Amino acid sequence: MKPRLFFAHWAGFAAFALAPAMAMAVEGTSRLFPAINGETARLSIHGAADLQAMEPLIRDFQELAPDIAVDYSDYVTNELYRRASAACEQNTPLGDLWLSSSLDQLVSLANNGCALAYHSSETAQVPKWANWRDEVFGFTFEPAVFVYNARYVPESQVPRTRAELAELLRRRRDYYRGRVGTFDIRTSGVGYLLAFSDARQATATYGRLLESMSRADVKVSCCTGTILQEIASGRIYLAYNMIGSYSYAAAKANPDMKVVIPRDYTLILSRGVLVPKTSQRPDLARRFLDYLLSKRGQDVARRKAFFFAEKGEIPEGVDGPSTLGELSFVQPIRIGPALLAAQDEAQRRRFIDDWSRSMLSQPASSP
Repeated sequence: MKPRLFFAHWAGFAAFALAPAMAMAVEGTSRLFPAINGETARLSIHGAADLQAMEPLIRDFQELAPDIAVDYSDYVTNELYRRASAACEQNTPLGDLWLSSSLDQLVSLANNGCALAYHSSETAQVPKWANWRDEVFGFTFEPAVFVYNARYVPESQVPRTRAELAELLRRRRDYYRGRVGTFDIRTSGVGYLLAFSDARQATATYGRLLESMSRADVKVSCCTGTILQEIASGRIYLAYNMIGSYSYAAAKANPDMKVVIPRDYTLILSRGVLVPKTSQRPDLARRFLDYLLSKRGQDVARRKAFFFAEKGEIPEGVDGPSTLGELSFVQPIRIGPALLAAQDEAQRRRFIDDWSRSMLSQPASSP
């Protein structure tokens, strides 16, 4: 079966979810946060992280630095990577700080000499798995989750492992045909990273799941927000490998939407950040980086932006354990040289072609 591709604009998702929810980035969308007091300096951030998630952090940072204006430009992951790579190669400025959930892309940029190293009392507190060479730092702890619409998925059918999801789609294929969503890894950097990590974590189980989703005529998209909109509308019933923070924000706005932390294993993303070598204000970039990693910044992120934390309780209403930090089935995606394999061009093309044959019943090399 060939999956249907679907897309939605930011405005459509915002209308359904209102302020608390997350959506797909409009490539190159920018917003200026003026200084609270008279502007003496301006920080430019280029990020593949939703503006509504970043806004509470930016505004709280400005409470500490009222003379600093912040210009935030929002991208989808692959577009940010393309522009950052070009800026690094040409040695031209592209903001003062780069931020993305596609950790393999950030590690690739750092490996290509695009990042400035930085060490401080705050960076020293970052877990080893979330710090590579003092150049790429993770500042969130976000599970990849299942999301479903409780109007269409009865409690007795809710899958809590990949094997259960594959079996559900095999057993009730007609009911779920065209009603299952996931990332299109050809267009989504974070979707590709999650799929690549899945394949390494549980090859046989993941292969069966791909086959089941393909037979169920899975719908694929570049972005979590697009898929969440489809779930909220009832056009699809459940989705696989969604970003936990965005999913929880959408579920807060719509009681029919439910979030499940998978019990066989749970991949954990830590959004990464680096200071590019072409930063015009590396001092401001490092100041904001320290804020993100600080106790205050982490508390704002947990309460208002990304909701999950390594040592905190999971948010109310999420189907999962009480905490994530100490569980054996939690598998953080380590920020380090192992991720370079995911960005090796030949391997990447081969992996996407294999995924396309399994999911789309046809090869489709990466764009």
